[in-house]
Amino acid sequence: MGERENVELKAADPDPGASERACRALGATDGGTLAQRDTYFATARGRLKLREDTAAGTAELIFYLRADDDGLRSSSYWRAPAHDPAAWRSLLAAAHGVAGVVTKRRRLFLYRNVRIHLDDVDGLGSFIELESVLATPGRELPAEAEALADVVAALGLAGRATIAGGYLEMTR
Repeated sequence: MGERENVELKAADPDPGASERACRALGATDGGTLAQRDTYFATARGRLKLREDTAAGTAELIFYLRADDDGLRSSSYWRAPAHDPAAWRSLLAAAHGVAGVVTKRRRLFLYRNVRIHLDDVDGLGSFIELESVLATPGRELPAEAEALADVVAALGLAGRATIAGGYLEMTR
């Protein structure tokens, strides 16, 4: 799969029930609950992880480049299916070493081009993560920006503290 780009935002979620109700009130589509284990590998550049959906038995490799800034931030990423996750985990661990593992339950909602993740991360707590997928890499279109603004407003994220980095950095 080729390069894709999104705009991301992550914040603590003090009331996951209220966040879920806000997603439903917005008209976001319920994408169900995912049980994910992300194994991160040590790399000189970017982040490389094996994401396993432990309930569905599927996996994919994801490499991404993203600044560790708080607030809205751009991320370029590449994804590929990993049909034998145990073999990939072993191979990449041998080649690069494991930087860490993050396990979470993710409630997924979809609103236009925005993926809304209500995450319960083992050992860390509850978080909201937004990913606004850009149709044109390097350029957010007005409709994409409007959808993201709608979600930020519906979830009360405007002016709230956001999180720099990712879950892996928070475990250290």
